[in-house]
Amino acid sequence: MINQEEMASNEANVEETKKQVEPVKDEKPAEKVNPLEDFDWDAYAEEGGYSSDRKTELEAMYDETLSSVGEGEVVDGTVISMNKREVVINIGYKSEGVVSLNEFRYNPELQVGDTVEVYVEIQEDKRGQLVLSHKKARSLRSWDRVNQALDKDEVIKGYIKCRTKGGMIVDVFGIEAFLPGSQIDVKPIRDYDIYVGKTMEFKVVKINQEYKNVVVSHKALIEEELEQQKKEIIAKLEKGQVLEGTVKNITSYGVFIDLGGVDGLIHITDLSWGRVTHPEEIVELDQKINVVILDFDDAKKRIALGLKQLTPHPWDSLDANLKVGDVVKGKVVVMADYGAFVEIATGVEGLIHVSEMSWSQHLRSAQEFLKVGDVVDAQILTLDREERKMSLGMKQLKPDPWDKIEEKYPVSSSHKAKVRNFTSFGVFVEIEEGVDGLIHISDLSWTKKIKHPAEFTTVGADIEVVVLEIDKENRRLSLGHKQLEENPWDVFESIFTVDSVHEGTIIDIFDKGAVVALPYGVEGFVTPKHLVKEDGSSAKVEDKMEFKVIEFNKSSKRIILSHSRIFEDAKKGEDVAEKKSKASSTQKAVKKLKDNLEKTTLGDISELAALKTELEENQKKGKKKAADDDKE
Repeated sequence: MINQEEMASNEANVEETKKQVEPVKDEKPAEKVNPLEDFDWDAYAEEGGYSSDRKTELEAMYDETLSSVGEGEVVDGTVISMNKREVVINIGYKSEGVVSLNEFRYNPELQVGDTVEVYVEIQEDKRGQLVLSHKKARSLRSWDRVNQALDKDEVIKGYIKCRTKGGMIVDVFGIEAFLPGSQIDVKPIRDYDIYVGKTMEFKVVKINQEYKNVVVSHKALIEEELEQQKKEIIAKLEKGQVLEGTVKNITSYGVFIDLGGVDGLIHITDLSWGRVTHPEEIVELDQKINVVILDFDDAKKRIALGLKQLTPHPWDSLDANLKVGDVVKGKVVVMADYGAFVEIATGVEGLIHVSEMSWSQHLRSAQEFLKVGDVVDAQILTLDREERKMSLGMKQLKPDPWDKIEEKYPVSSSHKAKVRNFTSFGVFVEIEEGVDGLIHISDLSWTKKIKHPAEFTTVGADIEVVVLEIDKENRRLSLGHKQLEENPWDVFESIFTVDSVHEGTIIDIFDKGAVVALPYGVEGFVTPKHLVKEDGSSAKVEDKMEFKVIEFNKSSKRIILSHSRIFEDAKKGEDVAEKKSKASSTQKAVKKLKDNLEKTTLGDISELAALKTELEENQKKGKKKAADDDKE
C-alpha cells in the first residue's frame, strides 16, 4: 500500500508536471470578440447549448481523436517535457504518462520532441494517471532489435554499467551485453574504470542464441574509420621518409608506433646500433619520436620503421688510427660457447674466440672465462672496416708459458697437476694454464694392471707427475706418475724366480684365467688348467693358495703362476724315487743270478730260463711306465 507521504509526493509531482505542460499564457491583452447576434441565449440556458443528440455526436467525434491503447501494449510516444527526475510522454491518449529519467540513462542526449517507445502498464490508476515504462518496452523488443542490429550491421548506443572479468557489462536495449577489454579501443587500455557510466556507440559482433549472450565492440567502429585513414596515409608513404610518431605499445621484440591513424613496427634490432636487451631501455610509452620508413606493404598494411638509421653507423666514426695490435677495453655484451662479443664502442663489437682467451690447449667453454657485463682488456687481432668485423684476443696480453718451457719444466722434474680429462689410453692433466700434458695409462703404476684411468684417479683431482718428454713444436708434454718411485721389478726379479712358491689370493677369474694378488703389491696370472686343485676341483675368487712361478718377464712386467704344478711336481718326484728303487733291486737280482749260474748244475737250467724270462718282462713294464710318465 502507498502511504500518505508517497501519495502527497506523487500529487506534487503531477501538479508540477501539469504546470510544465500548461502552455505559457500570452502576456498581451486578448482581442475583444463580439457575441453572435442570432445566438439563442434562452435555449442555451435551458438545454446547455446542445441537444442530447448533438452532444452525443460531439463526444463520439472527440473520442475518435484519442488513441486507442490497451494495457500491455508497446507504443511510440513523444517527449513533451523533462525535469531532473521524470520525463512526460504523450502517446495520443486522453492523458500523458510519466516515466523515470533513470530509464533513459543510456541516452543522455534525450530531449523534448524525441520519439520513444513505451509499455502501457495501466491505462488509468486510482488517481487517473496513465502508467508507462520505457524499460519494459525496450526489454520486450530488445532481442529482436539486437538481432536486427547484427544482421544490418547497425551502430547502436549502450550504457556501460560496470566492470567484469575480461571487460565491461553494457546495457543495450535493456539487455546486458559483454564488451571485451580488447574491443574497447584500438589502443591498449590501462584504466578500465574511466569507461564506467559512459554511453558509447557499439556494433553487435556476436550473439549466442541458445544462451542469449551478446558481445559488442566499440573498436570495430574505430577500425572502420582508421581503415580509410590508413589507405590515405600509406598512399603517401615513401622509403626513407622521416615521420613523427607516438610509442603505442612495447613488446619484447619491438615497438609499435602510431603514425597518426596507422601503426608501424620498429624491430628491436633497429632501435639502436648497440645491443638492446629489451626495447624499454630505449623508449617509453606515449613518447614522441622521429622514425624513418624502412619498408611497407600495401596489401598487408605493414610498415617497418627504424630509429637507429637516423644516426650515423658507429663503425663510420671509429678512430681511424686504430690498428691490429692495439689494446682496447670493452664490455662483454653476448656470450656463446665458442666465444664472447665485446663492445668497445656503442655499436662496435669484436669477437674473442674461446681459443684466444687462454694459452691452454684444453677445449673449454667461453663461460669458464667470462660472463655478460665483464669489462676486459683485449688486443686487436684482425680489423676489417669494410665488413665491419673485428677479432680480439685476451691471452696475447699474458706471456706464453711455452716460450721458456724447458727452463720451467725440464725433463725429469716433478710437479703437481690437475686431472682435466680421461681417455682409454691415458689421463690429460694441466700443470698450469696453457701447459697441458698426457700421462699414458702404462705410466700410472709399476705393479697394477689398469684397464681405464678412472680406476686410478678422478677428474679434478690433483696428481704428482714427472716430465718424461717435451714437444715444444706441438706444445705437448709426456708425463708419468709411476716414475716418482723406483722400478720395483728390479727387486721382484730376485724374489719371484722360476719354480719359487708364493702365497697368493685370487682376485678375479675370467675365461682365459685368473688374476692373483701376490706379496709386495704385485699381481700374477694363472691359466685355467693351472687353477685345478689336487682333489680335482677348480679354485674360486678370494681363495688363498700357494702358487709356483713358471714364468717371469721383467720387460713386460708379467708373472705366470700355477697351483696344480706344485702337487704335480711332487708326484713326479715320488715316481722317480720309485723307479730308482726298482732299478736297484733288478741289478741285485741279476748279480745273484750270475752267482747262482756259476754254482748251478745242468738240471737247474730250465728253472733259470724261466726266472730270466720273468725278470726281462718286469724290466719292459718298468721302462714303459717311465716313458708314459715322461709324456705327461
